[in-house]
Amino acid sequence: MNIVEIAKLAGVSKSTVSRYLNDGYVSEDASTKIKEVIEKTGFVPKRQAQIMRTQKTNLIGVIVPKISTETAARVVEGVTKELSKYGYEVLIGNCELSIEKEMDYLKVFRSYQVDGIIFMATEITPKHYELMDQLNVPIVVLAQRVENYPCIIHDDYHASRDAVRFLLEKGHESIGFIGVGEYDVAVGVERKRGYKDELMAQGIAIDENLIQIGDFSQQSGYRLAKELMGLKRRPTAIFAVTDHLAIGCMEYLKEAGYKIPEDISVMGLGDTQIAGLVTPKLTTIHYYFQTLGVRGAKLLVDYIQQGKSSTKNCESNFIFTYRLIERDSV
Repeated sequence: MNIVEIAKLAGVSKSTVSRYLNDGYVSEDASTKIKEVIEKTGFVPKRQAQIMRTQKTNLIGVIVPKISTETAARVVEGVTKELSKYGYEVLIGNCELSIEKEMDYLKVFRSYQVDGIIFMATEITPKHYELMDQLNVPIVVLAQRVENYPCIIHDDYHASRDAVRFLLEKGHESIGFIGVGEYDVAVGVERKRGYKDELMAQGIAIDENLIQIGDFSQQSGYRLAKELMGLKRRPTAIFAVTDHLAIGCMEYLKEAGYKIPEDISVMGLGDTQIAGLVTPKLTTIHYYFQTLGVRGAKLLVDYIQQGKSSTKNCESNFIFTYRLIERDSV
């Protein structure tokens, strides 16, 4: 029994049966006829039969904070390229920086019976852990250190320290900091901790006025640069925890008449494509986002092939390296 035979018995076209099986639009009359034939014949669609036979859907859920960002796009590119080698299809959950949407997608992926989940997280709350524990599916977390689950992270702390050390070696001692909220542990906590620890290690007192916190937007970088340059003790260099923030910072500095790097230096982190296109080109820290995605996909496939029904209590931390990219803004 196949969809051609189902179509003949129901008196409809093959394409109508196909739309019905794939939740497309079908008239109520045709839908009723097809449903009756399927119930009488016991027909099971090919994909459903495969799932019943193998207990696998060959679907992987990927949750990203915001797909429009270059960072997320590069990670997803690495994930999809690697998973395609093993015959997996990818369902992408674009959360638009919403915790509620992250929770919703975890539930959606459970209903789709995905074989595994790759979770590119910005914040892991107790509610996340509660739901992840209930899913009974292998999960690999990217970009945030989590408890009880495998994760792959960048070395945000030491990357930040190296960035500050580089600025110090260039003769800067008054270094402004543009960061984000501590809800994001990797970017908001670890990069600020690296900034502070490197200054203290070099015997430089922390000036809290030089630390400005906003969100991830370029507009936030613009606004916080304005705040820093309005201080009585202005910085001679600014370290922003993302390239987007750094570029927003540069936009304000240029509008205000400052020359970069003659009057003030600017450094970012991430090495997005635009970092090498702005004027002056941005000095930054290169992160291997696509390779991070590849490694995350490989790890998830390993767990699936091992027959793991869950990766709870499979805690392991893989830390990715980075490299400093010296351009024209310092």
